[in-house]
Parts: sequence; structure tokens; C-alpha cells
Amino acid sequence: MFKLPQFPLYYTLADKAGWWLLRLVCVAVLIYLLAPILAIIPLSFSSSSFLSYPMPGLSLRWYENLFNAPEWANATRNSFIVAPAATIIATVLGTLAAVGLARTDFRLKGLLMAVLIAPMVVPIIVVGVATYLYFAPLGLTDTYVGLIAVHAALGAPFVLTTVLATLANFNDNLIRASLSLGETPFNTFRRITLPVIAPGVISGALFAFATSFDEVVVTLFLAGAEQTTLPRQMFTGIRENISPTIAAVATLLILFTTSLLLVLEWLRGRRR
Repeated sequence: MFKLPQFPLYYTLADKAGWWLLRLVCVAVLIYLLAPILAIIPLSFSSSSFLSYPMPGLSLRWYENLFNAPEWANATRNSFIVAPAATIIATVLGTLAAVGLARTDFRLKGLLMAVLIAPMVVPIIVVGVATYLYFAPLGLTDTYVGLIAVHAALGAPFVLTTVLATLANFNDNLIRASLSLGETPFNTFRRITLPVIAPGVISGALFAFATSFDEVVVTLFLAGAEQTTLPRQMFTGIRENISPTIAAVATLLILFTTSLLLVLEWLRGRRR
């Protein structure tokens, strides 16, 4: 149930008016940003063969086409092969890197940190060109291995930063106590460190999964016809023939991404 805010007695009328004005502006900006995204959802149920308003009628034909068309089925299968594999690799590497950086201090630590998070700040088109030029002589283009490796590299910085943020409040005395009692470093990490930093690890893994699942630029450079993912198939559909099937895919991706964000917020709530 919605409750009105309780203002202290010393708040003036102007303060209360500013409080409500700020929130109204925030809601207006949020609606402005979400309106284009929400506008695509009704179009996925349109009976028309074009993306246009007003809709002549309602139909589920585009969802049927999504699940029955071979190219969309292949793209969906590839996305659910590449994204989970890249997420696992990114989570393992990002977590280990975060633990190592948090427990050590050396002169070039800042430089190493900058290199590890570089995929977050380098323009994705640069990443795509560079990886293509590097992977082509190695025969890793048009392969799942090359695509998963790059997606893992793009997702690892998200795991690194979230786990480092979690480790900032970690009590190192827990590790010292465990080691002093004769436990091995591996079991100490598995039984003590990992359960404490689990919210950060899971949050980073969700970001890495979303990054891989939505990535299209690098996929255009590295993937062949057999490795086409959903975002690349959507890009191809927009370029060649704008079909309402794209709206159906976009609607499902919106629901999927929203679910990931809700899980992330739930984990943050448990962490607090």
C-alpha cells in the first residue's frame, strides 16, 4: 500500500513542493525513456505484416513464426550456447582476478586494473576489428570458441568490478582464522570467501550474461552463418526485411532482461 512521505515539522511548503516536483520530473523522464521500448510490445501482437500504428487486429502469428522459422530457432539456440558458456568463463576469471587484486598490493596494480576493465571502456567497434584481425590468422573466426572467448572478455570486467566492491567490506580475519585452524587455502575460499562474496559474484554473472546475450557488433565480425545469435539475426532482419517477428523477439528480450534486473535487485536487497 502506498504511503505518503512523512516530512519533519521544520520542512517549509517550498521544501515539500520541491520534493514532489523532483519526483514528478523523475517519473516524466522515466516514462520518456521507456515509451519507445514499451511501444514495440503491442506491435508484436499485430496482424499486420508491417510495424505500424494503428494495428488492424491482434494475432500471435509472429510468435509462431519466431518459434517455427529455422533461422530464428538456430539463432536462439546459438544465443543460449554462447551466453552461458561466456558467462561461466567470465565469472570464474573475474572472480579470481578480483580476489587476487583485493589481497595483494604492488606498484603496477592500478595499471593492471585498467587493462582488465579496458573492455568496458574501449569502443565495441574497436574490439570487433581488433579481435577479427587477431583471430583470423589463428582460425578462430566463424567458430564458437572465438565468439565465446570474446564475449567472456567483454563480461569479465563486470564480474571483476562487482566482486571487488563486495570484497571492500570483507573481513580478512575470517581467512586468517580459517588458515590458522589448519584449513587449506582452497577450502577456505570455497567455504568462507565464496559464500560471503556470492551476491557480488552472481550480480557480475548476470551483467556478463546480459552483455553476451545482447552483443551484436563483435558477433558481426566473428560469427559465421552457423554461429548467428539472436541480436545478429535481429540486425539482419532490420536490414533486409523489417518483419514484426523482430517485435516479438524484442518483447521476449525485454521480459528476459527485466527478469534479470529484478533478480539483481533482489540480490542487492539480500546483501543489504
